[in-house]
Amino acid sequence: MFKMFKINQYIQKREILFIITKKFKDYLIYCSIIILCILQFSCESNRNKRGQDYSPRMIYSEAYETYAPNNVFADGKTAQPPVLGTIPRHMIPHQYPKTPEGQKLAGMELINPFEFNADNLSRGKVVYNIFCANCHGFDGRGDGNMFASGKYPSEPPSLITEQMLKMPDGEYYHIMTVGSAIMGPFASLIRPQDKWKIILYIKNDLSQKEINNIP
Repeated sequence: MFKMFKINQYIQKREILFIITKKFKDYLIYCSIIILCILQFSCESNRNKRGQDYSPRMIYSEAYETYAPNNVFADGKTAQPPVLGTIPRHMIPHQYPKTPEGQKLAGMELINPFEFNADNLSRGKVVYNIFCANCHGFDGRGDGNMFASGKYPSEPPSLITEQMLKMPDGEYYHIMTVGSAIMGPFASLIRPQDKWKIILYIKNDLSQKEINNIP
């Protein structure tokens, strides 16, 4: 009798387990159908559209207009000034002032990172002819179109004198960046790497041309 009871109990457990397993399988099938339907309806046949987004406000935040009032900040303004010391991305600040002392310090601390080769000289020539030749002349003698036309108040200095050729590269770079006397700054016009290549061109190609012209 006891053995029969154990057998019946085992059979009942198997039946219950079978029922639970079958219900779980049915549940998985129903869930799969629902998920597939959701995915199907979220698809978009138009390839120019991205379809439906789940919780779009978490993806596309509703930004404030630039000059709209804003209760997030203490001053009530959306447009906030940059944090002190902020610089534009990829910008290397020039930390030397436009003073004789700043120029000398730049000459002692700044070193041309570009080596003497044909590619750098070629690039230096291109940029020199664009930004420098109009005042200093294509040969560097200070006889550019601006002075020859009478529109420049004073003759630009020759770049191929012994004094100029002995000037440290860092001083050249400093002058091109912040300007000197009536020469304006070229910080926003010439990229840092191109300034160094201009210096290579002046101290090598232009100076060599001057030597070759000496009788």
